Amino acid sequence: MKLPDPQAAPMVPMRYRVIDQRRETRDTVTLTSIPDADVVALDRARPGQFHMLSAFGVGEVPISVSGIGRDGSLEHTVRAVGGNTEALNALGAGDAVGVRGPFGTHWNVDRAAGMDVVVMAGGIGLAPLRPLIQLLIEQRDENRSVQLLVGARRSSELCFTSDLATWSAVPGVDVTVTVDSAPRGWDGHVGVVTNLVDGLDLDAGRTVAFVCGPEVMMRFSARSLIDFGLRPERVQLSAERNMKCAIAHCGHCQYGPHLICRDGPVFDYPELAQLMEVREL
Repeated sequence: MKLPDPQAAPMVPMRYRVIDQRRETRDTVTLTSIPDADVVALDRARPGQFHMLSAFGVGEVPISVSGIGRDGSLEHTVRAVGGNTEALNALGAGDAVGVRGPFGTHWNVDRAAGMDVVVMAGGIGLAPLRPLIQLLIEQRDENRSVQLLVGARRSSELCFTSDLATWSAVPGVDVTVTVDSAPRGWDGHVGVVTNLVDGLDLDAGRTVAFVCGPEVMMRFSARSLIDFGLRPERVQLSAERNMKCAIAHCGHCQYGPHLICRDGPVFDYPELAQLMEVREL
């Protein structure tokens, strides 16, 4: 017997099966999963959206989609920072995982048509941007150029290193990586990712930007991009808050007038600009 339609029962986790676990860093893995045979598959996610993932018997957490397979498979990149994420991090091929969603707003990639594109990622913030980057590359002829700026605290904390190498080989796509602290032998940039903005080679008046990372990184990245000449409404950010229900009922993810699970996680910068200046939020 098939389980209820997930769109009619958004609070019911659908049982997916992990088919691959790929370690990105010491504490971060990417899980690839597909629906169990007797499960109604979830609607196809869009870049920037998230799912609620359940480690059965432990708990549930919101995790952005980091990969969307044409075969219906999903990829989620999970960093172990607590009991729920540690349980998800420990899953391997054959294990069951509960999935609800997809939820939230998505990256507005239509705005990138005919424009230069800047994608800025801090740490694991590259995960929600990864499906967007893949889509931009697939639609390469619709953009003037794509410049990807990636920052991490250390080189050992860089995720998707094979993807970074693949993307950098695509004509018209420029990938620049920087780390806060460089190990011996590192020959790349050193410093925060916002330092890379001044080196961008693009027409700021014809540029859109997509930014995801720690909140302080996004705040300063947005300022840097606007100082460079981008229009504020052309800068999109992905906000993060503690989400519990994912359907705008519980209020856990309130951020000023917004409920992140409903109104976000992707916002135009002007919607968040004043809120991001308030430390208590």
